[in-house]
Amino acid sequence: MEHIPSGQTAEKRTALDRTFRISLSLKGLDGVLELVGGVLLLFVSPQQIGSIVRLLTQHELSEDPHDLIANALVHATGNLPASASIFGAIYLLLHGIVKVVLVWAVLRDKLWAYPWMIAFLLVFIAHQVYKILVSFSWGLTLLTAFDIFIVWITWREFRRHKPKPAVVA
Repeated sequence: MEHIPSGQTAEKRTALDRTFRISLSLKGLDGVLELVGGVLLLFVSPQQIGSIVRLLTQHELSEDPHDLIANALVHATGNLPASASIFGAIYLLLHGIVKVVLVWAVLRDKLWAYPWMIAFLLVFIAHQVYKILVSFSWGLTLLTAFDIFIVWITWREFRRHKPKPAVVA
C-alpha cells in the first residue's frame, strides 16, 4: 500500500498523478512534433516553406490584409536562408529527441531522468524568459508557464519516488 503524506487524500494523489502523466504526455507529444518538424525541414527547401505559408495565409490576408499573425508568418518565411533551415532542423531534431527520451524515461519511473528533465526544462525556461523580455509573446509566456508547472510537478514526483536515506541509529 502506498504511503500518502499527512494532509493528502488518495483522491488528491490520484488527481496529481493523472495531471503529472497528462502534462508529461503533452510534453512528449510536443517532442514528437519537433522531430516531425525537424525531418520536414531537412527535406523541404526554404522557398517551399515560403510558398506553403503564402498558400496557407492567402485566404486570411485576402479578408484582412493587415492580419498580424498571417503577415508575420509570410514575412518570417519570405527570405529564409538555407542555413536557417538546417539550423532549425538540427535544433528541432536534438530538442525533440531529448524531450521524447526524457519523457519516456520519467513516465517509466527511471529516477535518473527526473533531474535531467528538470535541468533540461530550466535551461529552456531561462531562454524563453529572455526571449519574452526581448520581445513579448503571449504564446511563449503560456508555454513558459506550462514548463514551470512541469518542472514543479516533476520535482514533486521525484521527491516522492526517490528512496529515502536509511537512518543509522
